[in-house]
Amino acid sequence: MNAAWNQLISQLSLAHYLLMGVMVLAGAAMQGIGGLGYAMFCAPLGAIFFPELVPGPLLAVGAPLALLAYLRERDALNGKVAVATLIGRVLGTGAATVLLTLFSANALSVLFAVLILIAVFLSVIGWRVQPNTVNLSLAGVASGIMGTITAAGGPPFAIAMQHLSPPTMRSTLGVVFFAGTIVSLLALTWVGKMGAGEWIYVLVLLPWMLIGFFASTYIGRHVSKTAIRRWLLGTAAVSALIILARIVMQ
Repeated sequence: MNAAWNQLISQLSLAHYLLMGVMVLAGAAMQGIGGLGYAMFCAPLGAIFFPELVPGPLLAVGAPLALLAYLRERDALNGKVAVATLIGRVLGTGAATVLLTLFSANALSVLFAVLILIAVFLSVIGWRVQPNTVNLSLAGVASGIMGTITAAGGPPFAIAMQHLSPPTMRSTLGVVFFAGTIVSLLALTWVGKMGAGEWIYVLVLLPWMLIGFFASTYIGRHVSKTAIRRWLLGTAAVSALIILARIVMQ
């Protein structure tokens, strides 16, 4: 650990570290307010500017962020919603492995991105998705498939949960993202992608995540349910467009 720490100090400039921290702070604040946004904001920027953070360190910083989101509003958690969503997510992750043997990842990515954009459009013009257990389970399945194939599993939740109360939505997504992130980190550790160097990045970025999350507690009090719904739909649309852009640029 000491050797990894010394190596990091010798390689990481102050400016580089500050830019990493601001990125994590902004992503944590976004997720703390709207329930989504950390991965969508940080993953693309990290891949371009901070590849040393992708995927392990960013995922590891996101785990306590998700847990904090749940703990802050745990009284608002709807157990049925959380269970239905988690079951769907697990099934979707398994389904993705089957679909990838039948279709290309790019074809599936385009299909889901287009479906998300259609759902966002229909929601904007008045289509209302009821946040019942069936729809939330289906959103979990779609999220598991999208998350496995594209690393962007949030958009289906944004569509299905847009009419839940913000506290229920944030606490539910916190549980789902925390559980999913732990599984991903275990897998990365198993294949040797989360060693001492990666965990040191996590430690030096955790303060920035905490600042962003606690700032969201204050900011969120002044954000209306309508504004959060617009944020969710906007996040879903941007995620889908980013997926399409990545495929076009390949």
